[in-house]
Amino acid sequence: MLQEFKRVKQEPGVSGRRRWFQGAAMELIVWLDTDEQPEGFQICYTGFGQQEHALTWKRQSGFVHNRVDTGDTRPDKNLTPILVTDGAVPWERLRRDFFEVSEGVDAALRQFVAARLAEGGR
Repeated sequence: MLQEFKRVKQEPGVSGRRRWFQGAAMELIVWLDTDEQPEGFQICYTGFGQQEHALTWKRQSGFVHNRVDTGDTRPDKNLTPILVTDGAVPWERLRRDFFEVSEGVDAALRQFVAARLAEGGR
């Protein structure tokens, strides 16, 4: 089940705030505007082959799907993880998994994210 980190460090000089929820197999980060309305979110999850992925939605641009390149391909060279473009989004799996783990997210926010996921892939 997703549980919220209560003291999330906010970015200085940025209006609005972010909320961060974490569970065993999924993380949800939500960006809120100054009116506390969602302007974006990111769902991080483990995909096939145990590779980490990130699905990001922003009000202005819609969805972007990435794979996390950990930069740890060599033991003598530890690089910073970065997001790289990735292929198809497993929409049905993400919808199902989000529904199963999001009981701890307040109802309005949960419904908002679920509605965006329902629009995805169509």
